[in-house]
Amino acid sequence: MKREITAFLLFLFFLLGLQLSAQDTKLNRKVRAYLESKEGTWRTMNVPASDGRLLRDLILKNRYTRGLEIGTSTGHSAIWMAWAFSMTGGKLITIELNESRYRQALKNIEEAGLSEFVDVRLANAHELVKELEGPFDFVFSDADKDWYINYFKAISPKLESGGCFTAHNIPTGLLRRGMPGTRAFLKYIQEREDYTTTVDSSGGGLSISYKK
Repeated sequence: MKREITAFLLFLFFLLGLQLSAQDTKLNRKVRAYLESKEGTWRTMNVPASDGRLLRDLILKNRYTRGLEIGTSTGHSAIWMAWAFSMTGGKLITIELNESRYRQALKNIEEAGLSEFVDVRLANAHELVKELEGPFDFVFSDADKDWYINYFKAISPKLESGGCFTAHNIPTGLLRRGMPGTRAFLKYIQEREDYTTTVDSSGGGLSISYKK
């Protein structure tokens, strides 16, 4: 009798696994098709697709589940990150100051099929980032560049050990071109002994800092 019950339970788990796998495949197809249909059309301070893929891969590689994005724009990067969180069982909080971009981001994220994995907030990140409780294990900063250091200081105590703080439009190369705010941030983060930082130059310049 016990053997029959065990076999039946294993069969139920197998069916559940098939169902979840089918749902996951369906969502993946939908997100992939949406991103492909929009490729080359993202403007208004959105990241290039190469950086979106990198953000997704960082989340998947480290199995992060608690994300924060500072600066949604119209949602391109949020879609890439939410796609990853849909596979890790996580969720993203993303903050946008501009109401028009906020509403467009909501629409884009919904069309991609990822609304349940994103909490989009219309707010001033200068204030909200300080108020968020955390903890977080993945952060992407892509708002006002002269405030990068302030965002980092506010969020770092809430970032778990092994967590990752990423920032966009970071200067790369020997000349270290870039906006004054991003140059200052890069110097600051590289001097932090409690973080290990690299810079990816394949897209728009992305700093990747792991908390020790």
